[in-house]
Amino acid sequence: MKIFFVFVLLSWLLGNPFLALIVMLVILYLLDRRFLGITPSLLKPFKRRSRANKLRRQLLMNPHDTPAKSELAHELIGMRKFEEARSLLSGMEDRMAQSAEYWSDLGQCELALGHLEAGEKHMLEALEINPRVKFGLPYLLLGDAWAGKDDQKAASYLRAFQDVHASSCEAYYLLGKIYERLGDRAAAKQAYRDCVGVYRTLPRYMKRRERRWALLSSVRSR
Repeated sequence: MKIFFVFVLLSWLLGNPFLALIVMLVILYLLDRRFLGITPSLLKPFKRRSRANKLRRQLLMNPHDTPAKSELAHELIGMRKFEEARSLLSGMEDRMAQSAEYWSDLGQCELALGHLEAGEKHMLEALEINPRVKFGLPYLLLGDAWAGKDDQKAASYLRAFQDVHASSCEAYYLLGKIYERLGDRAAAKQAYRDCVGVYRTLPRYMKRRERRWALLSSVRSR
């Protein structure tokens, strides 16, 4: 009712219902980004692209800058440019051999490109160095990659993820979606409930960042 009243008021002030609708949506989006964080950031892709371009220029000046290569690869993965990210990571094995994050990023690229065996090998190397790397994300990615191809292997990776006791709401939400793909609705609901449970235990400053996944999980767990 309040939203409708605001819409009517804006229509009267602006003299154009369509323009009023756009203004109201912008206001709702800004309020959500400030207090709830449910909707994705519209600026994040632009910031990521800008950061990637800056790192590319940095590498033109110094092609052997390993930290810049790693960071650029990470940004490219976020932009779903897995082929380009893999080409950056592939020549860094010797220098990054003890980095769990490096092997996880390389494994994620291989899995996304459909190279399951290579991706699995790199993910397991990451987990051997640090079983809790990225809140257990490698287990989730492996479970997702093998779902529908080898459900038994997928389920084993998902159980391993649960053993890590991750504190990432997003990770539990993804876990629930993967269980849904496997047809295990009971396990999916439990993962969504765990997501909400984890959210409730988070300190206040972390809740805004994780609220989106908790709300989505709350809806899916019903």
